[in-house]
Amino acid sequence: MKLKIYNTLTRKIEDFHPIEPGKVRYYTCGPTVYNYPHIGNFATYVRQDLLRRLLEYLGYEVNHVMNITDIDDKIIRKLKETGKDLREFTDYYYNYFFENMKKLNNKKPKKVVRVTEA
Repeated sequence: MKLKIYNTLTRKIEDFHPIEPGKVRYYTCGPTVYNYPHIGNFATYVRQDLLRRLLEYLGYEVNHVMNITDIDDKIIRKLKETGKDLREFTDYYYNYFFENMKKLNNKKPKKVVRVTEA
């Protein structure tokens, strides 16, 4: 079975060919961890997981990396309101996000990178 994708550059549906045969490097944006995610947020992550599983089903070795935004203006405002430190505040929402991803049966990315640790 061949995977076809829409190429936004050529504006055509094309056969998928990874840069390195048999391997796919897959980068996705994760949440900004300042509040509870809602079902619309999780819909994005379910689609990301679905694509990853499809690639794995097709026999590709998938290296899925997700970033987590753990510092931005919204987080800084919330820190001032709560008086908590950055890590304590963002860890709560980070853990909540991944607990719920597990409930949705989404695979955890092979690597999760926090912006503050990049």
